[in-house]
Amino acid sequence: MTYIDPAIVNFTDVSKRYTIENLALYKINLEVKKGEFVFLTGPSGSGKSTLLKLLFCAERPTEGEIRVDDMDLSTLSPSQIPALRRKVGVIFQDFKLLEQHSVFDNVALSLEVLGLKKTQVEKRVREIITNVGLIGKIDRKAIQLSGGEQQRVAIARAVVNRPPIILADEPTGNLDRDRTMEVMGLMEELNARGTTIIFATHDEKLFENTHRRVIKLEDGRLVR
Repeated sequence: MTYIDPAIVNFTDVSKRYTIENLALYKINLEVKKGEFVFLTGPSGSGKSTLLKLLFCAERPTEGEIRVDDMDLSTLSPSQIPALRRKVGVIFQDFKLLEQHSVFDNVALSLEVLGLKKTQVEKRVREIITNVGLIGKIDRKAIQLSGGEQQRVAIARAVVNRPPIILADEPTGNLDRDRTMEVMGLMEELNARGTTIIFATHDEKLFENTHRRVIKLEDGRLVR
């Protein structure tokens, strides 16, 4: 008997309309299996960022059902959203770091809001900062780092509480090719440990020779 991994993300007839004229997503049906690494691609304005925002309730669908790790997002109350976001780590293109705070403080914030003990926070933050190759700069302010280093801090912050899902929204869009390959290596390592990754990008070179599944959006519609 063949075992098939269950879907950890499921979209059923999902549409998102901002105005009558602005239909961001239309009738999206999509499954992502647990432990899968998928690329989400399409031109600017195709709906990539909107789709990701729906997955961590930064936006709500106009119609349809979204399930994330057996949570029905259409019925999620505001008080339940923090529980969802403990399951979903998000990496943004523009980093969204606290520039005047240290590398340690930027990463620790994700754990402090969960109420972990100081010793637990210290141990886990140092571990993940070591994994992304920045332990020597743990006390540096974020603004003192290069773009590639800032993106690694953003990755560390997204994964430090060990979420089962990582959403990456154009995380290499502001990086040169060498830094891009560094980030891709980190993402591959996370996936190898079992993390489900949905990686949005318009850079086709990142997946042109991949065995990974590629999901393509055009004008808010799923075309591949």
